[in-house]
Amino acid sequence: MFKVNEYFNGNVMSMAFQTEEGRATIGVMAKGEYEFGTSTIEIMTITSGVLEVKLPGESEWKAYKEFETFQVAKDQKFLCRCNGDVSYRCLYK
Repeated sequence: MFKVNEYFNGNVMSMAFQTEEGRATIGVMAKGEYEFGTSTIEIMTITSGVLEVKLPGESEWKAYKEFETFQVAKDQKFLCRCNGDVSYRCLYK
């Protein structure tokens, strides 16, 4: 069954579901800057808009646009910022 998640006062929302590849979410982020933590490996693909990401151990932000993917290791924190609405799919491994 689906599970709806809400973070940062409703500025980030996602819906969890099961895929053949494993657990996943489809989500949206409003304009802003956010810090997330991982409990599994996360593979995030941008589906609309541009998301700037600062991955663990990196000093520079990198912009990811539609259909581009990045991965974050388990038990890490990473920063995201967007200048407009962004949608994404996140696969948990």
